[in-house]
Amino acid sequence: MTYRSGRHFLQIPGPTNVPDRVLRAIDAPTMDHRGPEFGVLGKTVLEGLKPVFKTKNPVIIFPASGTGAWEAALVNTLSPGDKVLMVETGHFASLWQEMAGRLGLTVDFVPGDWRHGVDPALIEAKLKEDKGHTIKAVCAVHNETSTGVTSRIGLIRKAIDAAGHPALYLVDTISSLGSIDYRHDEWGVDVTVAGSQKGLMLPPGLSFNAISDKAIAASKKAGLQKSYWDWAPMLTANEKGYFPYTPATNLLYGLKEALDMLLEEGLDNVFARHDRHAEATRRAVRGWGLEILAKNPEEYSSALTAVLLPDGHNADALRKVILEKFDMSLGQGLGKVSGKVFRIGHLGDFNDLALAGTLSGVEMGLKLAGVPIQGSGVSEALDYLGEANTGATNAAA
Repeated sequence: MTYRSGRHFLQIPGPTNVPDRVLRAIDAPTMDHRGPEFGVLGKTVLEGLKPVFKTKNPVIIFPASGTGAWEAALVNTLSPGDKVLMVETGHFASLWQEMAGRLGLTVDFVPGDWRHGVDPALIEAKLKEDKGHTIKAVCAVHNETSTGVTSRIGLIRKAIDAAGHPALYLVDTISSLGSIDYRHDEWGVDVTVAGSQKGLMLPPGLSFNAISDKAIAASKKAGLQKSYWDWAPMLTANEKGYFPYTPATNLLYGLKEALDMLLEEGLDNVFARHDRHAEATRRAVRGWGLEILAKNPEEYSSALTAVLLPDGHNADALRKVILEKFDMSLGQGLGKVSGKVFRIGHLGDFNDLALAGTLSGVEMGLKLAGVPIQGSGVSEALDYLGEANTGATNAAA
């Protein structure tokens, strides 16, 4: 049998499901990226991104994955040997610091347990110790995709300010932008890194740097080698809606449609929807008697939930059962938590019934895989969703 009826449930924490509206937008003839029509499109998406990042400053678009935006953030603001402060919050924080080291930066990488976010008090203490201001940048991952832990970016900004330190502030929002409230300008972030394939509801292929005036000033003195990632030619070409080299034209069609969708729903409503689905998922996990990887409720992610399995049970074996029996993909455990956790993505173009189907597939899979559960997590989640919708209906009335 080669055909499976129904749709595949792609419930990894990115790439996420691409809405039909975005797919239809991408499925259009490619235009001349030097022609007048493209200039209009370019200006539209470059301006349209600013409210999503909550910035009035430029947002640069690269035809790349989020990894490219990581590199762009570093090479445009720093020089060889510069010291950067990073915290081990999970797999992707670890990869970013590895990149920094390969680029010739000196990394102060604070160990972590992969169950907590960046501690603002630790950042403040580290910066106060740095009397000579040798630390040139603080780098943090807002939403650690490998663990389902969200760091408190606004509080880290306050910690940097409390230390009176001039370090740049670089933040990865690859799995949070468009899913979790984020405020580039208000939180004093100098470079925000993002990607297209998660909350922005696009296929992989676009990445972003939202940049502050301070970051632009730093870029004029930065000594790390760059060419493809150089902000300067991008900023010049972007003034008229164009790019210094061939952009991912059809993905930009899709980006315009995705931005329209986010603004039609309203960003506050988008964030509330993600919060609701995250809480329903956590109630399901507790209903099954399983453990959420994130330890601190203040750091629970609204984009995904990482679930620990009991000793003696392999999360990859469970994921295999769920894929084979119910045609659903769940996120695997990465790095230190490989085989120990599975990750439920609940971000992007996603509604209550999609979540109900996802959690039902997980619950059936847990039973088939022989993982002991205490009760029906699905019932717990549905009760919560029902109450949440009743409250929304009453409020509307």
